[in-house]
Amino acid sequence: MDYKAEKITPYGSGESKTGQVRQMFDSIAPAYDFMNRAMTMGIDKWWRRQAVKIVGRYNPASILDVATGTGDFALQLWHTLQPSGGITGIDLSRQMLDVAVEKVGKAGVASHFSFAEGDCMALDFADETFDAVTVAFGVRNFEHLDRGYAEMYRVLRQGGVLCVLELSTPVNPVIKCLYDIYTRTLIPFAGRMISHDSRAYSYLPESIAAVPQGDEMCGIMRRVGFVNCNFRRMTFGTCTIYVGEKRV
Repeated sequence: MDYKAEKITPYGSGESKTGQVRQMFDSIAPAYDFMNRAMTMGIDKWWRRQAVKIVGRYNPASILDVATGTGDFALQLWHTLQPSGGITGIDLSRQMLDVAVEKVGKAGVASHFSFAEGDCMALDFADETFDAVTVAFGVRNFEHLDRGYAEMYRVLRQGGVLCVLELSTPVNPVIKCLYDIYTRTLIPFAGRMISHDSRAYSYLPESIAAVPQGDEMCGIMRRVGFVNCNFRRMTFGTCTIYVGEKRV
């Protein structure tokens, strides 16, 4: 099935969405963490904590963090859960991964992490390798949503959990109006000034508006095999946590 989000690309060039996303994150890697804090006024840290609590209910021994970026979510998972099998992080962008490697090194926990370049469309892991798979703010960048979810399902062990944290659009019309002004004017302007990438932070609100949300996102998860799928909206609906399990 085709989804609108798959057609939204950072640069609109003839290159694949995967290639454009890699180029975009390589470009903005130095400014990424600062922009995350500034755009969300630090609330993204709370969003991650809520997602980590959900993952913790499953007591995973090994975790795969897809689209790990600069490693913020992976680090939060480690500090809270400390899975015995460690955490593997994959990302398209080498520049983002370099920041993640430096970050876990400074935290003194590098031995518990494994980072590698990887595409969620074709994960380089055997079936049923991980107890939990997580994605923070990355699903809307997937070139093929069904294929990405199917791959995450494949590498997840029976009884394991998928936890997706993704930006979303408020459903309250008043909040949505204010949100649209903020995301379509202030964020792109700040992004151009700080990251010097004129398209990256215009792509952000476009991709959020286009990505499947709520029941539709859970429907994609169910179609590839996940069960007990549910979602939780946070902060006026600007972020949503999606959870699905692999049947035992």
